[in-house]
Amino acid sequence: MKNSTIKDIKKINEIINRSDICHIGMIDLEGLPYVLPFNFGFKNNTIYIHTSREGKKADIFDKKPYVCLTFSTDYELFHRHEHVACSYGWRYRSVIGYGKIIPIEDFEDKKEVMNIIMKKYTDKEFDYNPPSINNVAIFKIELDKIEGRESGY
Repeated sequence: MKNSTIKDIKKINEIINRSDICHIGMIDLEGLPYVLPFNFGFKNNTIYIHTSREGKKADIFDKKPYVCLTFSTDYELFHRHEHVACSYGWRYRSVIGYGKIIPIEDFEDKKEVMNIIMKKYTDKEFDYNPPSINNVAIFKIELDKIEGRESGY
């Protein structure tokens, strides 16, 4: 089956919104690739994530803030001939994006971002106590470049 590029921003946004996690690729402080899965929120072409204030991710985000993100969804195994291994393949939709990690420090902004993230997974808004917001690092990633792909559709 043919792979095709998706440039329509509505389709790209749909893939991002349907994805349960995003993988974020970065270069660690030793110059090695480092990729991690994140839950996330998405609004106005911006990805929002949260993580610990300390540790390897925090150090990388501080010193090497440029990242690559991938999203994927709609997986389905298919085949043309059941007894021919080479005829098997995957249908999928995916998005790749690039951007810069930007920390969010304002308490009210952090609460808003946490609700963007939580609404994606629960469709609810929450109240947060100060320690729950102050003890987490929250970031936004404004996507500079983005492209979608699909296969088998």
